[in-house]
Amino acid sequence: MNSLSFLKQMAHDVRHQKMRTALTVLGITWGTVSVALLVAFGEGLQGKIQQQQLGLGENIVIAWPSRTSLPYQGLGKGRRIQVSEDDIQALRREIPEANFSGEFSRQNSSFKREKVRLTPDLSANSPIFAVMRNVIPEAGGRYINDLDMDRRRRVVFIGDKLKTDLFGDGEAVGQTIMIDNTPFLVVGVLQKKGQDSSYGGRDEDKAFIPETSYRGLFTERYYENLIFQAKSAEQTPIVTTKVYETLARRHKFDPKDKEAISMWDTTEGAKFFAIFFGIFRGFLAIVGSFTLIVGGIGVSNIMYVVLEERMKEIGIKLAIGAKPRFIQTQFLLETLTITAIGGALGFLITIGVMAIFPYAGLDEYVGTPKASPLVLLSTSALLGLIGFLAGYFPARRASLLDPVVALKLG
Repeated sequence: MNSLSFLKQMAHDVRHQKMRTALTVLGITWGTVSVALLVAFGEGLQGKIQQQQLGLGENIVIAWPSRTSLPYQGLGKGRRIQVSEDDIQALRREIPEANFSGEFSRQNSSFKREKVRLTPDLSANSPIFAVMRNVIPEAGGRYINDLDMDRRRRVVFIGDKLKTDLFGDGEAVGQTIMIDNTPFLVVGVLQKKGQDSSYGGRDEDKAFIPETSYRGLFTERYYENLIFQAKSAEQTPIVTTKVYETLARRHKFDPKDKEAISMWDTTEGAKFFAIFFGIFRGFLAIVGSFTLIVGGIGVSNIMYVVLEERMKEIGIKLAIGAKPRFIQTQFLLETLTITAIGGALGFLITIGVMAIFPYAGLDEYVGTPKASPLVLLSTSALLGLIGFLAGYFPARRASLLDPVVALKLG
């Protein structure tokens, strides 16, 4: 009976306050959408930027041998440091907790295929390079392997954009191209990926060959740069220190001389973005929460109106023995019901927007919005708290009314 009576009374209130109730529910709905969508878009944007960052490689450090800036053991500053294959092998032996690869780079190499003439950048490295730099081949192809290295095969792996420039829509794997008048067999094409940073150009525009083949063709001995990746991001600072110490010992320079080997630690950028987006998403959640609070004020306002209209009814209930707790519970249940309806509509709209958004093609720019379970639970908890507070004060006032006064005012 209590439940049935509650529903009848609520339906009666809605009929008499249609416009006000609709606007109140709309306010809660819009507030819910604001909180959920803002946080969801924040997560989507963070995921998009992280994906773009991983295009360069995950937790890698790129190092460029340069010149010493400090005197060391009687040797003057300004000496050129050059890293060779022997140095890479020494790093692999002495620092087993990381992967290493040297890289040769050559700009404006001549690429020919039939009537097509191009001058893309050429990179020569080892098989582990692809793993560290997230260079993933399309189905049906592969990257450079150990057999290519051992036999100095003239094979080439090309970026997806370079493939289009050379072959158009045709098949590239298994075809031959001329690189500086030397035939190379295409063994793989880069799988399309996002990449927001680079050194020496995007991977999509590059060609990659075995470093042993490169040394045989161009008689170069020293790498332009080297790349290493610790087994975990937490080990990167330790590995970096060991790299400085190992190369300093082999080339006789001060391990504290950071200019002798210039390094770009990509994990630092990842840490910055993690902190930045944590703050950014918190800001979006706060902005959305204020909108939801405004909706809660609307709910509280309509409950005060209902209280004024039902003053006589409340006085009669109190006069015939209804306990204040019953009156208070009734008002709270009505408030929470209105809040729940608005919240449910808000969640449905949010899910609809997130489902439709990728089909509009906009996720390429800001990522795909994601509503994690934590976001949904947090929004639901905030909804419940606002609904409770919005109804508590009108309910408390109703339960504390004097029956005589309520009957007189009603």
